[in-house]
Amino acid sequence: MNALRPCYLRSSITLSLSIILTICHAQTNENKQPVDKVSHTEPLYIDLVRDLGARKGEKELNIGADFTGTRNYNEYMLLAEYEFAPLNRLALEVETDVSFFGNRESNQDIMHDKSGCLKLSMQYSFLVSPKYKTTIAAGYTQLLELSHFKSGSGGSSASSQTVYNPFLVAAKNWGAGIHTLLYASSLISNDLLRKNPFVSWHINAAFHYAIPGSGHFIGLELSDEQSHRHNETTLRPQMKVKVNPALAIGVVTSLPIHTSEGKGFGHFIRIIYEL
Repeated sequence: MNALRPCYLRSSITLSLSIILTICHAQTNENKQPVDKVSHTEPLYIDLVRDLGARKGEKELNIGADFTGTRNYNEYMLLAEYEFAPLNRLALEVETDVSFFGNRESNQDIMHDKSGCLKLSMQYSFLVSPKYKTTIAAGYTQLLELSHFKSGSGGSSASSQTVYNPFLVAAKNWGAGIHTLLYASSLISNDLLRKNPFVSWHINAAFHYAIPGSGHFIGLELSDEQSHRHNETTLRPQMKVKVNPALAIGVVTSLPIHTSEGKGFGHFIRIIYEL
């Protein structure tokens, strides 16, 4: 097990360095080429690390709340994230969230079982084509998850794990307010309790209609997660309302199509503020 951690750590460092070198090479030609950007809608639930084709200096603050019910418990999650673009087409993000779990039969244990996560992400749009209204980006997220659970006997236990999450995003603006996006990623989890890392695959397809000139949109995310332990398919209808040029509010409903963990309906709200 001790040999696994350095192996995955080296892999994540190598991937990060490769992305950074590619970005630096592209930035040397920045003054020779115009900074193109294609307008795309961003999914509200599985969101991106800033806009695709981000321009230097862009910043955004998000606050969100999520509720999900299962057969045996309810989960309440709060998140905060800060996104910014230090260079053209490069976006970075810091996100923290905390989840609380409660027994559906009794609210006595609520707030005792909880988990938290710290996420550090980078995303680089390596293809921006105004001609074809298409953008493709690659990225990487490093997650540190911490959990604290109270046992029925009154004791408690804590655990932590590291998750390595490379991802790829492709988006197309079809015109007339129609947008599509495909997000594909793998999550490699590693902790002290597992002899082998746990790997899952995630594909998220998004379809949106943006009302021209308003900043509002309605849309749908179709999310599929597969692993040897479970598989889940979830439909997420959503709506975003632009309150003013800087502030927007997004609302999402999660409708499970197939789940091996007994998940029920969920509700999510995201407050988006562009700095």
